Amino acid sequence: MPIVSIYRDHLVEALGQSLITSEKDMIMRETGSGERAKEASEAVIYKVEVPANRYDLLCLEGLVRGLQVFKEQIPSPRYKRVPPASGEMQKLYIKPSTQEVRPHCVAAVLRNITFTSESYNSFIDLQDKLHQNLCRKRALVAIGTHDLDTIKGPFIYEAKPPADIKFRPLNQTKEYNAVELMDLYSVDSHLRHYLPIIRDKPVYPVIYDSCGVLLSMPPIINGDHSKITLDTRNVFIECTATDLTKAKIVLDVLVTMFSQYCAEPFTVEQAEVIQCDGSSAIYPELKHWEAVLKVDEVNKKVGIRESGETIATLLTKMCLKSEVIEDGSKVKIDIPPTRADVIHACDIIEDVAIAYGYNNIKKTIPNSGTIAAEFSLNKLTDLLRQEVAMVGFTEALTFSLCSQDDISVKLRKDIKSAPAVHISNPKTLEFQVARTTLLAGIMKTIASNKNMPLPMKLFEISDVILKDNNYDVGVRNERRLCAVHYNKNPGFEVIHGLLDRIMQLLAVPFSRECGYHIRSCEDATYFPGRCAEIVYKGEVIGRLGVLHPDVIVKFDLSLPCAALEINIHPFL
Repeated sequence: MPIVSIYRDHLVEALGQSLITSEKDMIMRETGSGERAKEASEAVIYKVEVPANRYDLLCLEGLVRGLQVFKEQIPSPRYKRVPPASGEMQKLYIKPSTQEVRPHCVAAVLRNITFTSESYNSFIDLQDKLHQNLCRKRALVAIGTHDLDTIKGPFIYEAKPPADIKFRPLNQTKEYNAVELMDLYSVDSHLRHYLPIIRDKPVYPVIYDSCGVLLSMPPIINGDHSKITLDTRNVFIECTATDLTKAKIVLDVLVTMFSQYCAEPFTVEQAEVIQCDGSSAIYPELKHWEAVLKVDEVNKKVGIRESGETIATLLTKMCLKSEVIEDGSKVKIDIPPTRADVIHACDIIEDVAIAYGYNNIKKTIPNSGTIAAEFSLNKLTDLLRQEVAMVGFTEALTFSLCSQDDISVKLRKDIKSAPAVHISNPKTLEFQVARTTLLAGIMKTIASNKNMPLPMKLFEISDVILKDNNYDVGVRNERRLCAVHYNKNPGFEVIHGLLDRIMQLLAVPFSRECGYHIRSCEDATYFPGRCAEIVYKGEVIGRLGVLHPDVIVKFDLSLPCAALEINIHPFL
C-alpha cells in the first residue's frame, strides 16, 4: 500500500485541533523529567498507510478533507468545471505522430491558485505518488504542470525524432537535444528509471506552445521555461498517456485535491483537447454518477440492522453523499470524481462497513450449520503424495510453463496436435506454453541431477492445463500423477508395481467391468511394444511404459526410463 508522509504541525493546523504530540512531549509526560527527552526529536512526521486504490488520500489535502467530512465538520465538496472567464478556452492539438508512442493527452487549468511552501511541496509530492502508483512509474500516464502565464496556447502535442528536439530541461542551465538528455539522465538516480519507456522509439513525444516553447518531453522531464513556483497563479496541467481512462482519473484527482486553493474553491477551468482525427473532448470530466442500493441488501451483506437514514449518514461520512428514497427502502448515492475506486455496489457496501466500524459488527453464528472441509481433490492429492513417497519415490515440483519443444519435439509429438495454451508474448523460450503433461518437467529434473546416485525415482502430483471449448474460459485444469524410474535397466516392473499400489490404496480392484486394467497401445513417446493404456471403468485415464530412446536422448539422458502418468479426477 502507498505510504503518505505528513508533517504533524501541518496536519494539526489543517484539522484545527491537536490530536497527537511529539516524541519529546510523550517522554516528558511519562517521566515528568526533561533529562531523557533532551535528545528526542521535536519534529514529527506521520507515515500513513492508505489503500492502494484510494488516490484521493495520497496527499495532506485529501486526508484532511476526508477526516473533516467523516467527522461531519464540513460537507463533501461538489466539484465542477467552469469555462474560462475570458471566454477563450485553452486548446491542445494532438498530432498523428504521437500514435506510435503515447497517443492520448488530457488537460485542465487551475486558475487563480495560491501556493504556500507547504501546499506547493504537497502538489509536487502528489504527482510523485500518482506516478509510482496509478501511473505505473509513468508507463501509463505522465503528468506535466506548467506556469500558464509564461506560455501561450494553443498547445501542440506531437512526436519528433530525438535529434530534432532541443530545449533547456527543468533545473538545467543549458539546452540539450533529446539524445544528449538520455545520456545525461542515464546516471540520474530518479529519472534513469523512466528512460526505457521511450528510449528505443523512433520518435519522442513533446508538447509545444504557440510560440514554439517546449513545455515537456513526457514521460521524462518538463522544460525549465514553464516551471511552476510559489508565485505561480495559473497552472496548466497536461497528462500524456497510453491509457486514456487512467489519464482521466489522474487529472481528476490532481485538480480536485488542489482546486481548494483556487480563488473559487473546488472549481476547475476546462480545456479542450482536439484529437488527430478532428474530434474534440472537454477535460477534466469531473463526472458525478449515481447508484441506488436496497437497504436490506446492505444490511444483509454487512451483517447489521440499520435504517436507511443511518446507512445514508454512514456513506455521506465516506464522501459519498447519500439520501433515502422510496420510503426508506433504498438509498441513492452520489459518487464524486475523487472516488475512482467505486466501480460496483460491493465497493459502496464496503464503505458502509468501514464507516460503521468492523469492530462494531456483532459476531453471529451462521444460520446454516456447515462445517469447513478440505477440498476433496486436494485431500486425495495429499493422501496419494504421502503414500507414493512411502513407496520410495521422491517428489519433484516443476514449472507450470515450459517450452514448445518440451511437450512436442522432445516427446516425439506434433505441437499442433497438443491441446496447449500458448503464451502470446513469452519473455523466454523456456516459458512458451502451459504444460500438457508432467512427464517433461520430471525428465528435465532428472537431467539436472544426473550426478545423484541410481536408481532415481521421482514423482509429481500437479495440474496440467488443457484447451477445452466446453468450458467458458476455453481451458480446464486436470490433476495428474506422474512417476519416472531412471536406472541402468528401465524398471517397468517398478512402475507397474506403483500403479498396482495406488489402485490398492484407492480400493479399485483389477477388473475389466468394475475396476481397472491395462491394455497394449502405441504412443510415439514410448518404446514400440512397451506401452500400455490404463483403463478405469471403460475410460482411459493414463499410460505407462518404457520411454523411447529418442526421448531419453533429447532430454540429455543416457539411461533407460519407465514412466507412468494418470489422471486422478475419476477417483474422487
